[in-house]
Amino acid sequence: MRGTIRNAVVATFLATPVAAQGAGCAPRDVVVDRLDRTYGEVYAGGGLRGRHAIFEIWISAEDGTWTILMTRPDGIACVMAAGTNWHPAMESQQIRDTPA
Repeated sequence: MRGTIRNAVVATFLATPVAAQGAGCAPRDVVVDRLDRTYGEVYAGGGLRGRHAIFEIWISAEDGTWTILMTRPDGIACVMAAGTNWHPAMESQQIRDTPA
């Protein structure tokens, strides 16, 4: 039930006129502010996808919500996925840097 409510709230946010820049997209600062204020989500990590996109994962350790953002070079961020029941990997499951 909680996931359904969260998805409905995300869909409502993304249906605003600001999102007219693309399905599920808005200026990154607007999206990040909403993730912080509405869900208490913080940046957990991310990386580049070529020269055309930055992918980020935002999570709320307290509530277990998560969001994956893709930000384009023009500063527009798109919600690629969002959900609930986030759980971190156990330390033994995390990828570690190893010398080549």
